[in-house]
Amino acid sequence: MKETYYVGAYWLTRRETAEACAERAEAFFSLLASCDPSLARWFKKGRTLEEALRYRIESDAASLANVFNQQAQEEGRFATDGFSLSGWNGATHEAASRLSLLCGDASVRVSNSCVFEPPDQGSAAERVLQTPVLARILRAMAVAFEPEWGVATSQEHRGLVAPKSARAGTFVGWLTYFSHRRGPLPPLPSPVQVEPVEDKGTLVILTPERLTASSPPHVALALDVSERLVQAGLLTPLRPWQE
Repeated sequence: MKETYYVGAYWLTRRETAEACAERAEAFFSLLASCDPSLARWFKKGRTLEEALRYRIESDAASLANVFNQQAQEEGRFATDGFSLSGWNGATHEAASRLSLLCGDASVRVSNSCVFEPPDQGSAAERVLQTPVLARILRAMAVAFEPEWGVATSQEHRGLVAPKSARAGTFVGWLTYFSHRRGPLPPLPSPVQVEPVEDKGTLVILTPERLTASSPPHVALALDVSERLVQAGLLTPLRPWQE
């Protein structure tokens, strides 16, 4: 079974200015570029390949702040709506990586998020879909955006361990990030690895090899860890941000 993977970080109700979101995005792009050579350049989406490749996303804070402020003016957004950005890395078809960001939204109904979709196949996919690389990408999101929760896993695995109505923060993936705001983690079984992410949170890695929904041991391990984290109060929906 071919599986489709993603990395996402999520946080709720945190109003920030265009400049603050731009500084966070600049930090993220800088960290992302060091994760793999294919993630060093990003482009806005266009109607054709040629058109899209003419519009490179400038990842410095000043340029990103201009984009966010212009976006707010053109779309007539309220100050609480946040700022969005989406792009791809310029590769074609299955080799392409995609990225979407919503930052600064103060809604209690829509979570802020940074979502990365790695390539499906090819040499870039073989490099990126490895535990160390996905861990660096999820760490980059955690350091830059200070989310409450994050995950790297496949859509198929998510469908097995979480109901369709599951909200961000309520299930365990191949890699899962927990902000310290959620509380301490309980002891977890082998081969699970737990790593600190600076002073911000903790990264839980279920297995060093690629986790798949077609592997009964992987699914069983995810369910076991989920039960332990539920009992510890770690798997709950996102909560509004509080300083």
